[in-house]
Amino acid sequence: ISISLMALVYLCVLCMNTGFGCELRGNFDMPSLFKEGDIMIGGIFPVFNKDVSSIRVKKIAKYLCRFDLRAFRWAQMMIFAIEEVNTDPALLPNISLGYRILNSCSSPTNTLRAALTLARSQNEKETFSGCSPAVSAVIAEAGSSQSLAVAGILGPFQVPVVSYFSTCACLSNRAKYPTFFRTIPSDYFQAKALAALVKHFGWEWIGAIQSDNDYGRNGVLAFKEEVTKFGICIAFVGTVLRTYPQEKILKVVEMIKQSTVKVILAFTPEGDFSPLMREVVKHNITGIQWLASEAWITAPQPSTPEMYRAFGGALGFVVQKMNIPNLNPFLMNINPYRDPSEPFVKDFWEIMVGCKPSSNVSDTGAAKICTGNETLMDYTQDVFFNVSQLRVAYNVYKAVYAIAHALHQLAFCRPAGGKNVKPCLNVTYHLQRVNFRNRFGDDVFFDENGNPPASYDVINWQLRNGQVQHVTLGHFTSTKHGEYTLSIQEDRIVWRTGQMVPASVCSNACPAGTRKAQIKGKPVCCFDCVPCAEGSIANSTGATECTACPQDYWSNERKDGCIPKTVEFLAYHEPMGVALTAVALLGASLSLLTMIVFIHYRETPVIKASNSELSCFLLFSLFLCFLCPLTFIGKPTVWTCMLRHTAFGVTFALCISCVLGKTIVVVTAFKVVHPNNKPAVGQFGPIQQRIIVCSCTLVQVIICILWLKLNPPFPDRVFKYNSKKIVLECNTGSEVAFYAVLGYIGILSVICLVLAFLARKLPDNFNEAKCITFSMLIFCAVWITFIPAYISSPGKFTVAVEIFAILSSAFGLLISIFAPKCYIILVKPEKNTRKHVMGKK
Repeated sequence: ISISLMALVYLCVLCMNTGFGCELRGNFDMPSLFKEGDIMIGGIFPVFNKDVSSIRVKKIAKYLCRFDLRAFRWAQMMIFAIEEVNTDPALLPNISLGYRILNSCSSPTNTLRAALTLARSQNEKETFSGCSPAVSAVIAEAGSSQSLAVAGILGPFQVPVVSYFSTCACLSNRAKYPTFFRTIPSDYFQAKALAALVKHFGWEWIGAIQSDNDYGRNGVLAFKEEVTKFGICIAFVGTVLRTYPQEKILKVVEMIKQSTVKVILAFTPEGDFSPLMREVVKHNITGIQWLASEAWITAPQPSTPEMYRAFGGALGFVVQKMNIPNLNPFLMNINPYRDPSEPFVKDFWEIMVGCKPSSNVSDTGAAKICTGNETLMDYTQDVFFNVSQLRVAYNVYKAVYAIAHALHQLAFCRPAGGKNVKPCLNVTYHLQRVNFRNRFGDDVFFDENGNPPASYDVINWQLRNGQVQHVTLGHFTSTKHGEYTLSIQEDRIVWRTGQMVPASVCSNACPAGTRKAQIKGKPVCCFDCVPCAEGSIANSTGATECTACPQDYWSNERKDGCIPKTVEFLAYHEPMGVALTAVALLGASLSLLTMIVFIHYRETPVIKASNSELSCFLLFSLFLCFLCPLTFIGKPTVWTCMLRHTAFGVTFALCISCVLGKTIVVVTAFKVVHPNNKPAVGQFGPIQQRIIVCSCTLVQVIICILWLKLNPPFPDRVFKYNSKKIVLECNTGSEVAFYAVLGYIGILSVICLVLAFLARKLPDNFNEAKCITFSMLIFCAVWITFIPAYISSPGKFTVAVEIFAILSSAFGLLISIFAPKCYIILVKPEKNTRKHVMGKK
């Protein structure tokens, strides 16, 4: 706000006059590198860099500006490029370029003063109409905040500003900064490059350090937007500035020490990051993989063996390097004795040579006085003279040539390189009318030959022969449409003392068999690993969700794979199957043996009294009933499912029909013994007995035929009983038919029970009615308890319950009806007489 207010006030003062011209109210007395020309180009460079001294007076920091060799070389590059243009007869014939280069001290306030100084005329007494600026274009500035100040103050004057090192994407706003251009890609591309680098190495949990200015804030914001697309989380964002008091810097240090991140991005200029770097080294914070923005990855101040202990192996992006011919001799020709009044050169000489070029200085104790015989030839190995890897300096070079080509097009109405023609118009200050953009419609850093709009080198700090070096590891190339390629030679990456780059995650990747569970209140990169639920798996690490197994499969113990479910049915070879089979065969054998006994002793009174024909029919039906369970054991098939239920229904209907016939015979026999019931002898003979048995059985047969015809039983796979098993069982098909079969058997049983109960007063020794009554009670009790047990039993136990009911009811009939008679026939033959059968107590 203070900068904007200062600019507004100054413009008002500058333009308020009574005539049509501008009147100079004052100047800032800023030293400058100056050369007169037909067209003047301004330059603003941070030749001196603002730093914080250790002196504190009333808690107010006093600022010092230290000489920056790298920025001084940028300024010299501008002079070199302008002189090269002036000697080119084809580019701007008969037009000479002049320059005026000022220092910004890396301060937006000083940059604003420099911009206002460039806007006014060199001759302080001269006034000119329209408040036209004294320069046609300005090459500025290194910092984004400084460039914002320049673009804001010179924009109303329609002066083009070409930046060589300001990357803030905010400067791409053409509505606010219509005359701003640059020869370096914006942070939009660098943010994409850094995000691609983080994704490349699989870092998910990182920290960020930003400078408290437009460059840092906008850079980190753009980076966060990019990494969010990849699911990467920012653990913290620390803020630093070169003018911050130490307390604020220490807070950021504590933030780093308490965090679990192993990768930190520092989106700051060199000067803003230096105080934090010193504290990081002082607190011995190591093991951090640092990511650097282009502002400090190749800067000389951090690139020292002292800093390497904590920042060795730092990765960052820089613009592509370039070698400028003839630049080295130009730099070697810098001499403070050629023009003693030229600013900045004496400071350069003092730092480079180590002595002051003259004795006319206020502080002679700071450095020795030069003899005048010193030469730069003894310092050719200094990094200042290494022009083989120029990056930012090359951007300055391109900025000068961009302005020169724009002037050529403005003057000759055609691009440079064509046939020389006469000027088509007078060169004016309105240079913005020239197309400063290439055929892609973007800033001047785009290549006219169609190369991608943004290209970076991946730089790594390495220590060789005791010296910190910047080694190129790969490249990042982005297109205008958002596509990019990132190529890195991973085998050359060094982290700290030769280790490979570390992993940096808030939570380790969930192993196979578990899934991520978000922790409430924490970023998405922080999570717990929760085992997959039963029946679901995660067969890869880092799974966000568990995948359900197919219906026929189940998860293994580790929950990382699906295995087939166990198929369950009542098999012959398992203990339960063996036991039930043995009991069924035992019951069938006893039925056959009893039938043999009855056939053999069919002429005895006991057999005759119990109706031998019906007894044999009953024994045969019991034999079939005992064999029915064999169809229930084993793997269900279509035929066994239809057979087991129909065979059960028909055989038991036959069995109960025979019992019903015997009961009627007993009742009839009771009536015969009375004198008044002689006609009853012929009312229920063998023919009637057969009719009763057949007709009662036929009804059940018809029910079973309809069942098989309409909705027969079928083999089915049931999953509801046990999630780990597939139960194979016979589905009844029509439950109505199933319960109709059971209901019909129950009706016959109840009729038998009632008739047998009515015959309970027969002579004591003839106990057929009592046996039938007792057998029917057992039968009914078994099948009444069968229904709830059948419904509640799971899986194969359902079949076992049904088999148990069949066997129990069959044994109940066999034992209750035939055991007493077999006992008399085989054990007490003396009681097998008509007298005993018809006798009374």
